[in-house]
Amino acid sequence: MDQAIFHLINERWTSPALDLFMAAISNVEIWQTLLIALAVYALLFMGFKGRAFIFCLAITLVLSEQLLVRTLKSAIDRRRPKQVQVVRMVQLETTHPAFLTLFKKPTIRYSDQSDHTKSGPSFPSGHVTDNVIIATFCALFFRRGWLYFIVAAAVGYSRIYLGAHWPSDVIATAFMAGGVALLMAALLEFLWRKCASRWAPGLFARHPSLIVS
Repeated sequence: MDQAIFHLINERWTSPALDLFMAAISNVEIWQTLLIALAVYALLFMGFKGRAFIFCLAITLVLSEQLLVRTLKSAIDRRRPKQVQVVRMVQLETTHPAFLTLFKKPTIRYSDQSDHTKSGPSFPSGHVTDNVIIATFCALFFRRGWLYFIVAAAVGYSRIYLGAHWPSDVIATAFMAGGVALLMAALLEFLWRKCASRWAPGLFARHPSLIVS
């Protein structure tokens, strides 16, 4: 089932428009400047909620990448589709700045021997982990933050489309990342209520909850 769904998405459910969209949404370099600008805006103009959001998100992303994703990749060591099969791949044109690649036609190629060692293990997906964590915290902090789950779903789908992950990698990673985000949110909320009342009583009086406004 895993392989059957993978080959449908990677080989049959394709189009030139999807090629560009899927490759672009998986390319962090394209969106890096925008994400930094949004983080700075939250820190400077969204008050305590914005700063708490960035604080909780940054800690969770760093810990998940350093302690969870790397550990599981090394322990499970599952091969990516492009490392064990010939799969369809989309390659964006290299441009400076990176977002200009959105105006270039991507190249379609098929994986070969050179792809067997280019990327690390398949599970869990770092892209899916990061985006599901972001989506979960957006939903916790902001009324319409759940809309970011649409982005997270698109990123997850793109990882299959581009031959980087099996469908089971994406689904399992999404559940894992959502659980990690909720656990970290609960832990940080507990620490805030436990410690802030002692160390910053004035701030705690104005903001008795780190997440709930």
